[in-house]
Amino acid sequence: MPDKIAIDGLRELQTQLRRADANLPKQLRLALNAAADEVIDYAQARFPRKSGQAAASLKSRSSQREARVGLGGRRAPYAPWLDFGGQGRHKGRPPKREFIKDGRYVYAGLRERRPQIEQILERALGDVARDAGFTVES
Repeated sequence: MPDKIAIDGLRELQTQLRRADANLPKQLRLALNAAADEVIDYAQARFPRKSGQAAASLKSRSSQREARVGLGGRRAPYAPWLDFGGQGRHKGRPPKREFIKDGRYVYAGLRERRPQIEQILERALGDVARDAGFTVES
């Protein structure tokens, strides 16, 4: 799996935002959702479609410290199989799909869009800090 994008000082920023205003850390989650949405845009365009449920199942599931992409769920439990492959829930149903540890769509989106994601994070986190009244160095 590809490397994670680490943000130095995110925990400290969250603490300082909470001290300034209890509602400000929620803005961090929105900033991280924007980064996850970049991966989702990439993956949705490439996901195989019959009904479109698997592509529609891609959702931002970020916290104040982590950006995540959710996939599958009740309406498309097969979505992880489409991305990663494998045997399927029951042997032979669905048919075996070559297992790819790094996946075909979501992690590929992270690799391909990494520069854009870093720009989104830098801009969004800077905006959150400036809105809180902090000085931001470039």
